[in-house]
Amino acid sequence: MTVLTETILQDLIDHKIVQLKVDDTFTFASGIQSPIYTDLRQTISYPKTRHAITRALAGLIQEQYPEVSVIAGVATAGIPQAALVAAELNLPMVYVRSKPKDHGTGRQVEGVIQANDQVVLIDDLISTGGSVLGAANAVKNAGFNVAGVVSIFSYGFPDADKNFQEAGFDFAPLLTYTGLIQLLADQQVINGEDHARLAKWHQDPWAWPLK
Repeated sequence: MTVLTETILQDLIDHKIVQLKVDDTFTFASGIQSPIYTDLRQTISYPKTRHAITRALAGLIQEQYPEVSVIAGVATAGIPQAALVAAELNLPMVYVRSKPKDHGTGRQVEGVIQANDQVVLIDDLISTGGSVLGAANAVKNAGFNVAGVVSIFSYGFPDADKNFQEAGFDFAPLLTYTGLIQLLADQQVINGEDHARLAKWHQDPWAWPLK
């Protein structure tokens, strides 16, 4: 973890954008009981954090996908992040709807992409990867090249790794759940026993809370 990413992670904790419970749980829409809750849409409301995330995502994209020529935002939370990163890198931007328009041209990908462009998609959060993989496939099915996918945060579920591999898309998260709990352990916010217990959650979230 770099100084910049550690600073961002600390900001997310301080602003309660990322919250962790050791002795209680949050409930996801899927029914999963989770020790962590994230609301990364709030990041755009904090200028210092927003700018740091933009710089870090731009650096990650340049490092992992130097051939990038178009930044794509995944509706809806990825759109403002993509706009900020595209401006930082001075690149064109497009966005991908969750489904094609039901009128007009019926487009799902809005904006201009050239045949030889290399598109990097941005989303805020990756759990299983379903929504961003749908967007990546929409770009691919429209006849364009997907260089990769980046996100602000990833839970690191094995299902996500499997889904990206099977879909044939590369993925690089800026921040991870394992990085979060390691930072909290290093700061002694959580003890070694809690760290070990929390580390098991993302391997089998349906089994949480552990008995």
